[in-house]
Amino acid sequence: IAKLVDHGQEQTPELNEALAALLPLVNAQKANFKQQGIANLLWAMAKLGELVELNVVTSTFESLVYRISENPQLSQKAILMSLWGVMVCCARLSLVSNANKNHVLEKPMDDLFTRLKNTFLHNEEDQRTIALAASWLGRACPVVPHYQIMISKPQSDFREQLQSHIPSLKIEEEKSLNSLPPVDLLLPDHNMVIEVQGPSHYVGGDFKTRNGSTLLKIALLRKSGFGVIEIPINMLWNRDSMKRCIDQIKARVDISSQRHGSVSLKRRWADQAYVTADRGRQPSDHGYLTAEEHSDEQTGKPAKRKKTNNQ
Repeated sequence: IAKLVDHGQEQTPELNEALAALLPLVNAQKANFKQQGIANLLWAMAKLGELVELNVVTSTFESLVYRISENPQLSQKAILMSLWGVMVCCARLSLVSNANKNHVLEKPMDDLFTRLKNTFLHNEEDQRTIALAASWLGRACPVVPHYQIMISKPQSDFREQLQSHIPSLKIEEEKSLNSLPPVDLLLPDHNMVIEVQGPSHYVGGDFKTRNGSTLLKIALLRKSGFGVIEIPINMLWNRDSMKRCIDQIKARVDISSQRHGSVSLKRRWADQAYVTADRGRQPSDHGYLTAEEHSDEQTGKPAKRKKTNNQ
């Protein structure tokens, strides 16, 4: 199911029913899983992102991750799959304001990372996994990851529109920050990132249910101190909704500019906004745009969002 979804399979009642039938069996039969099976499972649940409710993800990970992280015979492939899965779980937890369980999973994450950090990894995807883990754990990155730069037409068009509406705004494009994947648009004067998210950021391309890769990138950016604005690409398909996005960003930038005069440089923006077309709230004291805030999110249910190279 995870691979189908990763390759663009739309959500259907049959797929959701199959997933709902399989998930309860995981904890019930966890004692029977072999090590590679556990790694496959952690990877798959992470890939499915917000399609799987957060409480199901955390209970499964907490019950299985120690079995795999403490196994001295684990293959490199199993370690990498498990490491990525644990990072995504931690990312989901970090995007919930009242979550305090990250420390439970960061210890096995650190153990898995330590077992790989001196290993030569040929595969670029594996190198990127190590770089992401190093960023999360605040460790020196043992590799220099390579990221392909891709600028989609919607991203380029939106940048032009944003620049024309706010001529003084400094905008950088496809900038890699702290060894993380390049961000679509960076507003360096405001410590803010704008992600224009195409269907590949969502499970089944639904522009609502973020996948694991997107959740991990957003969480790492926030952990690094950047404010993140996520714009589903379907918000840019008509002039009115695009204008609303730009107006909201302008309001956010204005607030940021006002705060820069009085806020300590040690205090970094670590908030997030989901740009939406259906609500009209003003930005709050915490810097949220007209948006669906993270408190909506982790029933495991999607709000609006996503990102990679807008594909």
